[in-house]
Amino acid sequence: MSITAHQVVTLHYVLSDVLNDGGTQVLDDSMARNKPLEYLHGHDNILPGLERALEGKVVGTELRVTLSPAEAYGLRNEDLVQEVSRSSFGSAELAPGSRFQTEGEAGPQIVTVLSIDGDKVTVDTNHPLAGNTLRYQVTILDVRDATRAELAKGHPLPPGTEHSKVEDRKVL
Repeated sequence: MSITAHQVVTLHYVLSDVLNDGGTQVLDDSMARNKPLEYLHGHDNILPGLERALEGKVVGTELRVTLSPAEAYGLRNEDLVQEVSRSSFGSAELAPGSRFQTEGEAGPQIVTVLSIDGDKVTVDTNHPLAGNTLRYQVTILDVRDATRAELAKGHPLPPGTEHSKVEDRKVL
């Protein structure tokens, strides 16, 4: 079965940052964590560039996908670096490099503390990987039709849950 919309795909991946000198730095490795990624294809569960590269592939396929910053987490936007009041963080301990999740205009976003100067905190609301070229080494482990419940939720449901039973699967 090849990967198309409305299918649950299980894969292992190694995510690397492509460095300026052409080398790479591993950022995440699902095999090392013994935790494959499961996502619902065609439902914005993964980066669009990666999803396009996986379209039509089958179980057992191994591929390398390099995504430009525009195809991954976008280009860095220096307008997203701003000063905020220390009181915005309540009693949280702050240090340069600290990260927090907060609600942004487009939903949850990660805020990184760049510096602290008295009551002024300089934060960066760019995604931590914005501006980076990323490389994925992917091995496709499984492809199956999504259940009605998974399609309704927009993502895979944990194995063994009431809504992921085989009899609930819908062929599209």
